[in-house]
Amino acid sequence: MVAANLLGSIAKGSAAHAHTSAWIVSVLRKRISEGKLTPGSKLSEQSLSEALGVSRNTLREAFAVLSAESVITRIPNRGVFVTEPTVNDVREIYRVRQFIEPAAVLWATPSSDQYAEMHEIVEAALSAKAAGAVGAMANANQRLHQAIVGMCGSPTLDEVMERVLAQMRLVFYSMSSTPDFHSHYVERNAALVQLIGDGKREEAAGELREYLESAEAELLSHVVNR
Repeated sequence: MVAANLLGSIAKGSAAHAHTSAWIVSVLRKRISEGKLTPGSKLSEQSLSEALGVSRNTLREAFAVLSAESVITRIPNRGVFVTEPTVNDVREIYRVRQFIEPAAVLWATPSSDQYAEMHEIVEAALSAKAAGAVGAMANANQRLHQAIVGMCGSPTLDEVMERVLAQMRLVFYSMSSTPDFHSHYVERNAALVQLIGDGKREEAAGELREYLESAEAELLSHVVNR
């Protein structure tokens, strides 16, 4: 029921040729990375197939992909649910991020439009911090790290990062008891974007590695103790 309400508007605005399992995977990943599908949420085949205008077989193909990505979990005799990440999931997410993101900072050169986008994201995050808007800070953080990888101009890397960020959003829910988790990364994101803009690639990559190590340690402590 929740899924139908959430995704109905997407189905109305989408072209018929887009109704493939790959499209469904992208839609569900995006909704998870935006925080609109939360850990433990049940995904009803009937509701989703009606909302998206696709067959159940096509939906099941998409579920199989998302299950392999550890974004959803199928529980026999109960149904399909959005995954609740484990300690091992957190470690794997950050293993991937620590290879991809610093490399993007070190080797990719942002276009003026890409840098302007990152600057706008930082401004949005600073405004969200001033307003105490935790969800908006989380959204800005997700957008910024997608934009960092986007500097590479690689559709393949963009898709990998989309998967990672969907998993990251699920991890963020473990921090619900620590609403200031995102706030102390807002300034670090701003400093990182400034270093990128100044062309200080090695310094920016080093800062990002330290940043990711700190975030992983903090998240792991909460996942273990939740």
